This record gives sequence, C-alpha cells and structure tokens, in this order.
Amino acid sequence: MSVRQAPIDQAVPWRMPRHVTRLLQSPGFIIGFFILLFWAMCAVFGRFLVPYSPYRDDLMNALAPPSAAHWFGTDQIGRDIFSRIIAGARPILSVAPAATLLATICGTTLGLIAGYAGGWVDNVLSRLIEVILALPLIVVALLVLVALGPSSINVMVVIALVFTPIIARTVRSAVLAECALDYMAAAQLRDEGALHIMFVEILPNILPPILVEVTVRLGYAIFTIASLSFLGFGIQPPSPDWGLAIAENYGLIVGGYWWTVGFAAMATASLVIGVNLLAEGLQSALSS
Repeated sequence: MSVRQAPIDQAVPWRMPRHVTRLLQSPGFIIGFFILLFWAMCAVFGRFLVPYSPYRDDLMNALAPPSAAHWFGTDQIGRDIFSRIIAGARPILSVAPAATLLATICGTTLGLIAGYAGGWVDNVLSRLIEVILALPLIVVALLVLVALGPSSINVMVVIALVFTPIIARTVRSAVLAECALDYMAAAQLRDEGALHIMFVEILPNILPPILVEVTVRLGYAIFTIASLSFLGFGIQPPSPDWGLAIAENYGLIVGGYWWTVGFAAMATASLVIGVNLLAEGLQSALSS
C-alpha cells in the first residue's frame, strides 16, 4: 500500500495523533461523544437499569404524571415511560448503525468504481445516482416499505439503499481528486490491478471524508427511523421505540398529558444532536 506523499515542506494530511488532539480539544465533539456513549450504554445495559419492564402494562396507573414511583410518568395503558425510554435506545441504535454501515460499504464501493473507471461506467452510475437523489428520501422509503412490509430488517435495508447513492457521490468526488495525483500514475505504471489501486491505494487516502459522511448519515438514519415509526412503517409495537411512542400518544397532548410524548421526543432530539455534534467536530478536525 502506498499512501500519497506530501511535499517535504508540507504537513502530511492524515496524521492520527494531530487529528485526535484536535478532536479532544473540540467541545462539540466531546459533548456529542458522551451523549452517544450514554445512549449506547442504555442500549446495551438498559434492561439492568430500568425499574419496571418496558412491556408491562398497569391500567390502574394509566396516564400517571411524573412522580417518585414513575420518574417520567406512565402512558395510556400504564407502562412506565422512563423504562421505555431507556429500553427504546436499543432498537434505534441497532437499526441505524447497521443501515449506515451497509450504506457506507455499498456507497464506497460504487463511488470507487465510478470515480476510478470513468467513461461510460461513470456516466451510467452517475445518472442512476442522480435519479435516486432526485426523489424525496421519506417518499422512497415509504413506497418500498409498503411493498415489503414494515419490519426492522426492511427498515434497515431501505435506509441503506436510500443512503447508498449519497455516499457514493461523495466518494466519487474524492476519488476523482485522487486520480489526478502523481501516486496514481505511479501505481498504474507498476501495472497494479484495478481492485488493488481502488481499495489499497485510493481508499486509505479518502477515509477522512468517508468518516465524516458516516457520522452525518447516522444522524439522518436515526431521524428517518423515528419518522417511519411515527408514520407506522418502521419498528412495530410493542417495541419501546421512541418514534412509535410519539405516534401512539401524540393525541394525548391536547389533554395535558405532555409526558407521554415529551420525553420520547427529547430522547430522539438528544441522540440526533449528539451525532451531529460528533460529525461537526470530526469534519472540523479532519479538514484542518
């Protein structure tokens, strides 16, 4: 593997210690990291942290306001909202990262092929990417889920398919910039194979924009999953998913039962904000 060489009088653009130092000096990145870490811990160890089963109903205590017994109150069938909020981190943090990872693998591969191959291959892939990107994300996801049916696996696949062309476009642009550099001509003169050049020569040099794109897409994936669940096409009952909780209880707000929706909405917002702070901090550190 040969990572491109910078001139002697310039700093090497990808030096891990320097970027790590910049990340640790970024307040936004630190805050985002701890927000994401908190929800990740809830997703992994949530069942040991909750005072009640998130699936246990208690009609005698339905719509109880926040209290010492139920910190976040109860919903319309008496389920403890605090327990469901903590447990609700697992479904969304299982589907969103998996969908983002799948989209990253597919999008990176397509972007590398389109950018390196050029010619008619690039033209065909670029036109397909543009067609998909012209369609609203939620509309495409809804159409596919109507055909396939709502489930966690289908939601993951649909989000990955929708995000793949976005990542592919970013990777393609980065590859085109790399192809104009001298180390690419040297690799071709050494008669290295196309796969070796794409995945061993080019890929290590375009990791920074890919990492930023991954964190940005993760935030969008979380929001999209919550939106699909709210519309009834995402994670299905009786899951404690936050978007589903909002969908099941938002009509109660007019009656003054704000806690049935408010805490789920705040949990979703905090997770999206945390991921966005991570993305901004990462982009700032890698671009400097």
